[in-house]
Amino acid sequence: MRQQKLVVADVPVPALGPGDVLVRTLACGICGSDLHALKHAEKFVETSRRAGNPFVMDLGRDVIMGHEFCAEIVEHGPDTTKALKVGTRVCSRPTLLRMTGPQSIGYSNDNPGGYGEYMRLSEALLLEVPNGLSTEHAALTEPMAVGVHAVAKARLEPDDAPLVIGCGPVGLAVIAALRLRGVRPIVAADFSKRRRELAAAVGADLVVDPAATTPWQSWREAAVYRDPTRAPALPPWIPGPAVRPAVVFECVGVPGVLDQVMAAAPRGTRIVVVGVCMEADTIHPMLGISKELNLQFVLGYTPDEFAATLRHIADGAIPTAPLITGTIGIDGVAGAFVALGSPERHAKILVKP
Repeated sequence: MRQQKLVVADVPVPALGPGDVLVRTLACGICGSDLHALKHAEKFVETSRRAGNPFVMDLGRDVIMGHEFCAEIVEHGPDTTKALKVGTRVCSRPTLLRMTGPQSIGYSNDNPGGYGEYMRLSEALLLEVPNGLSTEHAALTEPMAVGVHAVAKARLEPDDAPLVIGCGPVGLAVIAALRLRGVRPIVAADFSKRRRELAAAVGADLVVDPAATTPWQSWREAAVYRDPTRAPALPPWIPGPAVRPAVVFECVGVPGVLDQVMAAAPRGTRIVVVGVCMEADTIHPMLGISKELNLQFVLGYTPDEFAATLRHIADGAIPTAPLITGTIGIDGVAGAFVALGSPERHAKILVKP
């Protein structure tokens, strides 16, 4: 990313510090956050500063993006154990460990990401790709871990009934994580026919086109207690039947959607905000106050969740094959950013430098 445009250029191979390994990128997914960071670069930087991030991108310098990757070890730096040999395929959280604190990979002027041929990673964070798992599927560990974390932060109870709003890559990761947890039924909504097909492929029980049916109507029908003995008694002025508690995953990240969800949600709904909205948004707090709604914002994943996600993908418990809809080389990255703007064409495009 140079002057807020994507260009192909030769840059030096990153130098290795203590504890670093040099890796060659084998596959790197294009994240929706990367699209937003390019389009809204100045807002991205401003918000990072307001959040207190000590390592903020300088938009006057190059940024090699890409944080969803599978790579191959090329060289060990100083003070490394060399526990994983050269040639080993690895995944890692996109973080570089430094004495001054962790630094990001892919949103940094100094730590190149997976759209380039080479990266440096911290040896302590490397996870070997299990035998038999393809490089392409391993590269989806990072985005799928986002869904695993969002579901964990939702603090689901046995009777909770989920509704996923938006079935882009983030929503699909949430659906797959809900399926992994055995939470049923999973209701998902998206205007895109292609995305609804993908939602069903990764585990949604009921997919809804909001242009034809309100997601809340479909959710209410699916959320009725199948066992009447578990249903709470309703006061006479509330029409039945009783429905299970709602947990909504907002996976769109577009201004206005969160306020719409708050307006439509039943009393006591827990709303988990997973979609990354880069722009200023407006909500009406009285909606949340009058209904006692709970808003939970989420980001990323824990180290344990990241490692568990890689294992789940390798075991086939988290489906990833339906998400991969394209593969490109370095020269195709700029075009892929444009193509990903059409929900009917792509879900996840992998870069193979």
